[in-house]
Amino acid sequence: MADSIVAIDVKYATNFSVRDSANIRLVDVGKNDHFALVHTVDVEVPGNYTKVRVPIQRTICMTSLQLSNFTVLDAHDVVKGITGTKNLFNEDILARVKDSRIVKIGMEGEFDTELILAANPDVIFISPSKRGGYDAIRETGITLVPHLGYQELDPLGQAEWIKLVGMFIGKEYEANKVFAGIEQRYNELKEKAAKVERRPTVFSGEMHYGNWHAVGGRNYLAQIFHDAGADYVINDDETAGENLEFEKMYALAAKADYWRILNSFPGEFSYEALKASEPRNELFKAFKEKKVIYCNMKKQAYYEISPVQPDVLLKDFVAIFHPELVEPNYQATYYRLLR
Repeated sequence: MADSIVAIDVKYATNFSVRDSANIRLVDVGKNDHFALVHTVDVEVPGNYTKVRVPIQRTICMTSLQLSNFTVLDAHDVVKGITGTKNLFNEDILARVKDSRIVKIGMEGEFDTELILAANPDVIFISPSKRGGYDAIRETGITLVPHLGYQELDPLGQAEWIKLVGMFIGKEYEANKVFAGIEQRYNELKEKAAKVERRPTVFSGEMHYGNWHAVGGRNYLAQIFHDAGADYVINDDETAGENLEFEKMYALAAKADYWRILNSFPGEFSYEALKASEPRNELFKAFKEKKVIYCNMKKQAYYEISPVQPDVLLKDFVAIFHPELVEPNYQATYYRLLR
């Protein structure tokens, strides 16, 4: 593309790639979606590419992960629609919803097509993992751009999707700069944690409706545990995870040093509440020794901004596993030991 266009180098993300030529930028998303980003509409593009004139001025975000990209790039002006405001903390977004600068289009499967058309988006960022309802939107002719950040197994790979958003909204320079800072902070702390002599063990999740959903050994979360100098109790090649019976989880994690929990508990979560939800929880070593690592999504903007803060998540965990590696007065952002 033209010299004024900032180059995008994809280093960690595995689900999008970029190729530039004289007057066109080709962006491949996943295996099946291909976009040609152009600055004038009269440019010829390859036949299997969807032409998108950039920078886009208006879009709709379907997930909080997507929204986090716009937040970190200071680009809320481009966002004209979101699915809803449940567990949303960002005051600027809430203000924009209140005065109708951003519309709520409804949840997956129940989108309000009229509101979508009224928002007049140039493109809509979608999440194929959701329940869908996209067929009705496709009929409007609006370009749908899959945002596959949630599929990335590397925490830096997920954060790197800010570069994809940056290309669409004309903020490549800002995306590169923001990501370079995230990358540097993450890798510097990861290198420190790699040198620790003792690596504690950790497990994650809770019993819900008779099953314990345990993320796989190659999951995003397992990678952060590893980079923080700890070992996740599940050591397999699964990425999403599986639902286990309590006995299976107990066999894996009975003697684990730490227990990570993320939930939306009304009020103050406690060891008493954890035992009340499942009496056998008190059998875990991490429960007995009061080493439960906790984040309450009703009080923390976890999914809203943490996707672009893997360095902060990493530091929270390092501060617990290896406190000597962070400053003595470090104040956690998301995860703390449950008192």
